[in-house]
Amino acid sequence: MPYEPPTHTVERSIRATTGARTVAGVDEVGRGAWAGPVTVCAAITGLRRPPEGLTDSKLLTPRRRAELEPVLRNWVTAFALGDASPQEIDDLGMTAALRLAAVRALEGLPVRPDAVILDGKHDYLGVPWKVRTVIKGDQSCIAVAAASVIAKVHRDRMMAELGAASEDCGDFAFDANAGYPSPVHRAALEERGPTAHHRLSWSYLDGLPRWQHLKKVRISAEAAALESGGQLGFEF
Repeated sequence: MPYEPPTHTVERSIRATTGARTVAGVDEVGRGAWAGPVTVCAAITGLRRPPEGLTDSKLLTPRRRAELEPVLRNWVTAFALGDASPQEIDDLGMTAALRLAAVRALEGLPVRPDAVILDGKHDYLGVPWKVRTVIKGDQSCIAVAAASVIAKVHRDRMMAELGAASEDCGDFAFDANAGYPSPVHRAALEERGPTAHHRLSWSYLDGLPRWQHLKKVRISAEAAALESGGQLGFEF
């Protein structure tokens, strides 16, 4: 399906209206998974022409993402990745865990950005970061699109390696589902229960009577409400 390529329009607007010189694009992956970390990439691209075919990682096939990701790593001015573990997600709630992962990514950059383009409508970063939220920014903004591809390939690879390296994870098919819901994943959960890499505050445990006793209570009803959207979505 044809799609409009991302542009530097938002970054140019931020530069013109705020005087920012360094603008980072930020995107996350793993928000809706049952297992594994949530991963955030912060990417600085400047205003150069992007590699051919760059767009939101979800619009690319796994093969095309894998081909594009090393090109992007060499093309971007700078990038950094940040993770929040399943345990941190359970302890803090998803919104706070996203902020933790994003701050880790931003602070991992060689230069502190003057402004941040954040994919989505919710600013989970907040002060002191100067944030412009953009709905579907991973499709429309070059820096965010680059961050989305790098984050997605990094996390998918991490989950595949985890599945291959750990005897406890072999039945969960993390190489195919990256920790997201799937029939194989659910069947393994019903049979074996969650591993140390699963999020124990997630509502999937409500449907697994044998393992419900392992569920962790979230820190507040407000946090649970903020996180309830997107837990059950597929993103392969």
